[in-house]
Amino acid sequence: MTHITALSTQSDSAVEALLDAAFGPGRQKRTAYAIRDGMLPVASLSFAALDGRDNMVGLLQSWPVALTDAAGKQHPLIMVGPVAVQPTLQQGGIGRKLMHRLMDEARARQCEPLIMIGDPEYYGRFFGFSAAGTAAWEVPGPVERHRLLAQSIDGSPLPGAGKLGPRVAGLRAAC
Repeated sequence: MTHITALSTQSDSAVEALLDAAFGPGRQKRTAYAIRDGMLPVASLSFAALDGRDNMVGLLQSWPVALTDAAGKQHPLIMVGPVAVQPTLQQGGIGRKLMHRLMDEARARQCEPLIMIGDPEYYGRFFGFSAAGTAAWEVPGPVERHRLLAQSIDGSPLPGAGKLGPRVAGLRAAC
């Protein structure tokens, strides 16, 4: 039986080992890493999935990022991902369980809009993410536009055009 706990209960080395196992070498060169460069994960929205022996078999991290508009104003967002599961356990519902926990927490805390780079069919169907509001967002690297997804937790409109990147110090997070 898998249970979900705060990712902060796990060692950094265990987190890195699971990310390496799930995504392989070179994962740090992905665009998502540039978007969140220098940020620390949002502890209240980052989770570990543990098996019955308390071994970490999955994890989900969330990051404070922002969309900076043409006037230089930052609109705070929460970047979801990576969602990583031990390769031998993928397709077993662990990632979905992690995402459900994230969505429950984000709604309870009335978080800023959530964004991610992911499979639109999966994250749209099960969690309500869409690329509909992200067409005018610039990113610091390559991305398949249909995979740049967002969702407003409270139903307010997503920020329009701008560049995604790390959040500046002092920009308050709702979560």
